[in-house]
Amino acid sequence: MGHTGARPDGGSDVLFGNAVRTPLQDRRAETLFHENMTAVAEGRERKAELLEDPTISVAKAYETEFERVAETFRRRLRHIAGEEYEEIARAYLRGDRTDRTGELAAYYIEGLWRIQQRSTISEMLFFPLILRYPDSFTMNLRFAGPHSTADSVPFESPQHADVDDDAPHTQQYFDESQYEQERAAEYLRETAQIIREQFPHPDDVPFDERKYGGVVSAGGRRESEFTEMLAPVQPDPDRFSEPVTESTLVPAGTEAERTKERYLPAAKVII
Repeated sequence: MGHTGARPDGGSDVLFGNAVRTPLQDRRAETLFHENMTAVAEGRERKAELLEDPTISVAKAYETEFERVAETFRRRLRHIAGEEYEEIARAYLRGDRTDRTGELAAYYIEGLWRIQQRSTISEMLFFPLILRYPDSFTMNLRFAGPHSTADSVPFESPQHADVDDDAPHTQQYFDESQYEQERAAEYLRETAQIIREQFPHPDDVPFDERKYGGVVSAGGRRESEFTEMLAPVQPDPDRFSEPVTESTLVPAGTEAERTKERYLPAAKVII
């Protein structure tokens, strides 16, 4: 289990250096994992549709995406901790409980809160890593100081800019911003397919071809510029030597360090 602890300000370092490892004990569990990752891909495609629509703001596109992510997290929290997951997480963050359920609830609750902030806080990057192994998968929620990676696709959001409607080049700025959003939408669709390729349905692909898979993604904002990135990741086959029977916190793994060095070589992953 990873190292965690409550902070005096009511927060926690539960995210730092940790991932959640969840068992894939049978075909039903594999299918559910596939369906959840398909929902992530579909959410990416829905965001692409919204970015292409000039009548919809970037803020609305991210709010819509967040609601899909939040519902996925809530389902996971109910499965782990029941309907009282918020109180269980708060009790862990206060230091009133130190059990596995409280730790996991706190991990997802704090991660969800920070994801919600990423479109409103400048200079923050959501940098998650999801990896599939033969008998389990891991989710590593990470947040970094810069707003972009070396491979990120940037685009402007006029709604987040201080724009003078009467300035001579304002219309050109809006037109260029819409072009950038359309380019980002195309990229989002292309990378949604990577998610589907990395986490196929167990009925469609033999076990030896689906037992490993992974993606790292990054989404951030600096003032009026937003960025997106997603790439496949090869999991370390030697990472785990023991099976797992229930969700638990584990160290982030060598893949976390490898993706940080690859995409954020000069940055510090702060959480």
